[in-house]
Amino acid sequence: MKTQGDSQALVANDDKYLTAQLEEHETTDDFKNYWHTFNKYKWKIFGLTLLIGLLAALITFSLKPIYRSTAQMLIESEQKSIASIEDIYGVNPFLKEYYQSQLEILKSRTLTEKVVNHLNLVNHPVFNQKSQGFNWRKMLPSSWLPEPKKEIATVEDKHKNIVQAVMGQLSVMPVRNSQLINISFESSDAVLAAKVPNALIKLYIESDLDAKLAITNKAASWLNKRIEGLRKNLRLSEQKMQNYMERNQLINVTGIKGIATRQIEETATNLVRANLRLTEAESRYKQVRKLRGRSTDAFESIPTILENQLVQTLKTTELDAEKNLSRLSQRYGRKHPKVIAAKTELKTAKANTAMQIKRVIGGIIKEYEIAIANVKALTTSLKQNELKIQQLNRKEYQLGILEREVKANLQLYDVFLSRFKETDVSQDIQALKTVGRIIDLALVSAIAYKPNKKRLVIISLVLGFMFSTMLAFFLEYLDNTIKNREDVERKLGMPLLTAIPKLKLSKRNQLKKIQWMFLSDSKSEFAESIRTARTGIMLSALDSPQKILMVTSSVAAEGKTTFAINQAFALGQMEKTLLIDADMRKPRIAKAFGLNNKSPGLSELVATRKEFEECLYHVEEEGIRLDIIPSGVIPPNPLELLSSLRFKELLTELAEEYTYIVIDSPPCLQVSDALVLAKLATEVLYVVKADETPYQLVIDGVKRFYQMEIPVHSIVLNNVDFKKLAKYAPYYKYGYSY
Repeated sequence: MKTQGDSQALVANDDKYLTAQLEEHETTDDFKNYWHTFNKYKWKIFGLTLLIGLLAALITFSLKPIYRSTAQMLIESEQKSIASIEDIYGVNPFLKEYYQSQLEILKSRTLTEKVVNHLNLVNHPVFNQKSQGFNWRKMLPSSWLPEPKKEIATVEDKHKNIVQAVMGQLSVMPVRNSQLINISFESSDAVLAAKVPNALIKLYIESDLDAKLAITNKAASWLNKRIEGLRKNLRLSEQKMQNYMERNQLINVTGIKGIATRQIEETATNLVRANLRLTEAESRYKQVRKLRGRSTDAFESIPTILENQLVQTLKTTELDAEKNLSRLSQRYGRKHPKVIAAKTELKTAKANTAMQIKRVIGGIIKEYEIAIANVKALTTSLKQNELKIQQLNRKEYQLGILEREVKANLQLYDVFLSRFKETDVSQDIQALKTVGRIIDLALVSAIAYKPNKKRLVIISLVLGFMFSTMLAFFLEYLDNTIKNREDVERKLGMPLLTAIPKLKLSKRNQLKKIQWMFLSDSKSEFAESIRTARTGIMLSALDSPQKILMVTSSVAAEGKTTFAINQAFALGQMEKTLLIDADMRKPRIAKAFGLNNKSPGLSELVATRKEFEECLYHVEEEGIRLDIIPSGVIPPNPLELLSSLRFKELLTELAEEYTYIVIDSPPCLQVSDALVLAKLATEVLYVVKADETPYQLVIDGVKRFYQMEIPVHSIVLNNVDFKKLAKYAPYYKYGYSY
């Protein structure tokens, strides 16, 4: 038993497998498909290419010939000074920038305006022709478009437009690895094409000479005025520095500052030493102050007192007295004169020691006070010396400003004076030096520069062919229908059971003729395709004695009913076959066999309103064992009847009597009846109409069956135009002619 989880997993796996298989087939890059597409649209491609080439030829041969003339000139190196080393040896680090600047000057609008005025191009016929371009307004009725506004062009506007046009037709290109420049001009007038470059070079050289002469004269005049002002500034700055030195009594600021600096260094050294002595004295003073109020014996622990030689001598005397007293006390009594004398001697020694300790303590305090006074005195002296240095620094700083001002004015005055002399000497020579010289004058061209008509036509044909081919492939890409066996396998990833050819019959009785085509024309290609499907059905699932075949499609009008009828005829030739019309919404089989729409059928049989014999109809054709159960009266609830237990039991009983049961079902994407019927069928035959049904619809329909765990193994491609396919796929031609 499969659980619900196993069923859902199986459906998901089948859906993923189908999707992956379809994506794999969709992304297959087969060269044959491109070749077939090209063959399919080749005459349209060639026709559109020829049309584009013809239009390009008409436009090309209607264009005016354009002439081009080129003049060549040499740009001379710039020389700034007659005695410059760079000019003598040709070394100039800014040479590249200089040439680029000259190129931009040649391209400038100002120079172009001079050319326009010099050649009087405002009145030239080339720039006074009326526009002869194609007027699209003439192609449309005048009522469709508003009248254009007429603007009166002024003389200034006309002049600007001509200057802009000349700049657009002018070309200034440097010759690589040289100082040469090619100046070209394009025009429909060959003479004008030669005049413009020659005039441009001439005016360029003249403008440069005029500019140099004007700049030299202006520079000389300006330098003369500037030198007078600089001379006055130099005198004022020198007088100002002299007054400052006299006012502050400055003779040698550096020497005075050196003496003060040495005084500061000596004072700072003495201050450091005084601070060290103060630190030592303060340490001894703090030790003494800490023991203030105690007996003199307590001060003996201070290292300074212990190290005092007199204190050490007195302490030695005191110890000797104590030893003598101790010796006499052991020999005599306390009242013995010698003992009393020894005590007096010891007392005297202690008093002397205490007095000396007090003197040492007084010396420590006095030394501390003297150290403090020395530090204060040295600190005051150092501050006074620093203040003196600061005052000297201020005076030196101000004096330095005045000295630099004098020096700067002097240097500036010398520079301007030397430049004035150079300008005055080289003025005439610079005026004679030109920025460039003419190498070749532009000549009148006898051959048009453009357009190259043959090349344009060839290019238009090539581009037209590429555009037409891309357009054909784009149209083919937009075509998402299924047309042949390759599309079925590539887009759907499923095998094709048979391909039914497209039939061209008269509109009158067309449907009925097609539905009976298998019997009426058994040697036709249509009948052969039905037999091909019959063979595939019989060879599939050979171990299954009964086969219930359900015929469906994605949407209506794909030919599923016609295929079901003709396939039932084909199977009826081999075994006993039953055709059931399960499309209870739009039944077609009853009408195809000449029955009344109200004839009893499947709806009455399932609802048990009629007996089986009343709903069964026999086909009276020789060699055909075929019975029919039409849909009967259309019920209000077709899905409930088809999903009922009665219908399932009825189908089981019929399968025991008939070898093949062909069920015509509704489209699977429009209603759910086909999904219910597919669960009872042994095989699903999916009909697809060629050149009309998008393959996405077929994929959606097949997915619905896979979601219900119903595999779809066969696709029937209906209404295939083999003649059309044979035009671009030769192997279709052989099958069709056979």
